[in-house]
Amino acid sequence: MMRKQFLLLLAALAVPAALLLAGEAEGASHYEAIAGRSTDFVPRVFNFLIFAALVYYLVADPIRNFFKERREKIAEQLSEIERRLQEAKEAKKSAEKALAESEKKAQEILEDGKKEAELLVQRYRELGERELAALEAQYEERMETEERRMVRESIVALLDENISVDDIPLTASQVVDTLAKKVA
Repeated sequence: MMRKQFLLLLAALAVPAALLLAGEAEGASHYEAIAGRSTDFVPRVFNFLIFAALVYYLVADPIRNFFKERREKIAEQLSEIERRLQEAKEAKKSAEKALAESEKKAQEILEDGKKEAELLVQRYRELGERELAALEAQYEERMETEERRMVRESIVALLDENISVDDIPLTASQVVDTLAKKVA
């Protein structure tokens, strides 16, 4: 097929070239005698049309195939780009949804943390109040104990100062009166 096309192209170029060379050798007057006119414009246009038709016949299919393949490749690339764009949009929607869920979960965690902190504050406050009450009770007991100890020490000191061995025959009412005076 290619060989046939090559031969046609060669013939299309060789025949007009041979005619032109033959005309040059004989001169312009011979052409006028044969053709009946002084210019060869019409035959040259006819030759050019034949040449253009042959070139079209030989080159049209490869050019058409090239552009067809190019158009298909571009269409494939465009569909691939559209597919990727759609995937990117879906990924974006998915990421936005995950972000919204994360924000919601973070808000829930924050609220839970606040509630837990309030419970801990209340718990430690109650614990502190109980410990404070226990410390106050312990303080009161210690104060009473110290007060009793001091009273005992005062009584012992008073008895040691006021009662001697000579005063042993004292009666209970005398001891009570003496103690009452000392305490008051």
